[in-house]
Amino acid sequence: MPSLSSLRSVGLALMALWGVLAVGAAQAQAVADPAAELGNLTQHWLDDALARNQAAGATLRMEVSVGALDSRLNLAPCARVEPYLPAGSRLWGRTRLGLRCVEGRSPWNVFLPVTIKAWGPAWVLTGNVAPGAVLTANDATQAEVDWAADPAPVVANPEAWVGQTASRQLMAGQALRQSMVKAPSIFRAGAQVRVSAQGPGYAVVSAGQALSAGTVGQTVRVRMDNGRVVSGIVAEDGTVTITL
Repeated sequence: MPSLSSLRSVGLALMALWGVLAVGAAQAQAVADPAAELGNLTQHWLDDALARNQAAGATLRMEVSVGALDSRLNLAPCARVEPYLPAGSRLWGRTRLGLRCVEGRSPWNVFLPVTIKAWGPAWVLTGNVAPGAVLTANDATQAEVDWAADPAPVVANPEAWVGQTASRQLMAGQALRQSMVKAPSIFRAGAQVRVSAQGPGYAVVSAGQALSAGTVGQTVRVRMDNGRVVSGIVAEDGTVTITL
């Protein structure tokens, strides 16, 4: 999760971004300079972001790259342009910002491509890792990467990936992300497992056959000796717990 300082960096970067938007709009469409208003909008966004996030995690170095409007556009003069974040978009990675004329004889609405990079420490693979292989501390080294280059969150702490298994083929040079690793299986499909059915004040222990591989915290189905199929949560000791 981005830190307090990284969020402030985002805010500063966005203030610069709004300034670029204001200047570009003014030059192309004779718009009055809305820098003060855009700065206020950015500050409101930053305040909201700070309220939603805790001050924890690594400090990120933000880079903002603003694209250009379609040169074929012929926008009418506008006294005030309002930037906004379109629904479903976010200020992360390759995205877009909306620009709409809110004070003009001929209102218009356009979109401007934007790329936001967030550079910070991460773990980069030193070699290829096969699917299902268990990762060790020697499989990755720390380096600065663009956290926003992929939608999946970066795995910043070694505790989150050492001892985990590769969820797919991993290549040297890739930054480790949450979608790339998963907890190792405690048992395989077809294995005999211990099943604990728990209710108020009692617990019944029996055995069954796992219908799929199981990892800690995962829900799995088990076929009991009487043929009944039940679902339960895999505990750390491999027991499948059913709450009645």
